[in-house]
Amino acid sequence: MKIEDAIKQKQFKSLDQKLVINLMYTLSWLTGEQHRYFKQYGISSQQYNVLRILKGQHGKPSSVGLIQDRMLDKNSNASRLIEKLKLKNLVDRTACPSDRRQVDVVITEAGLQLLEEINKSDKQLHQITENLSDEEKKLMSDLLDKLRENKE
Repeated sequence: MKIEDAIKQKQFKSLDQKLVINLMYTLSWLTGEQHRYFKQYGISSQQYNVLRILKGQHGKPSSVGLIQDRMLDKNSNASRLIEKLKLKNLVDRTACPSDRRQVDVVITEAGLQLLEEINKSDKQLHQITENLSDEEKKLMSDLLDKLRENKE
């Protein structure tokens, strides 16, 4: 569906405005799709992101700051997400032995099992892009990277 039809706006002030509105609309749509997908596993997309970060640490404890730095959504509250994951027994938190102000976080076996379960069905999540060719996917990814150049 074209952005004009989706938001029922026939004209835009400029191509810049149309692109930004299209990006914002698409982000909202993607967020909704992810919400529906991860809901079946009892977690949010931000919690999934934390679990993937911790899995990537290969069992090494991670600080909340490291997790926050690697999060896709920089506006997420990593401490709150970690607490919710701890309540679900998907992560463990302990005081850092070398710095009592810091908390070490590791993924639990249950967290690893949940990631494995999600990975078995993640084709469903990636169906979002199935109507694009590999060439179009690469082009879109490259263009999004270029859009952020010198802005981060």
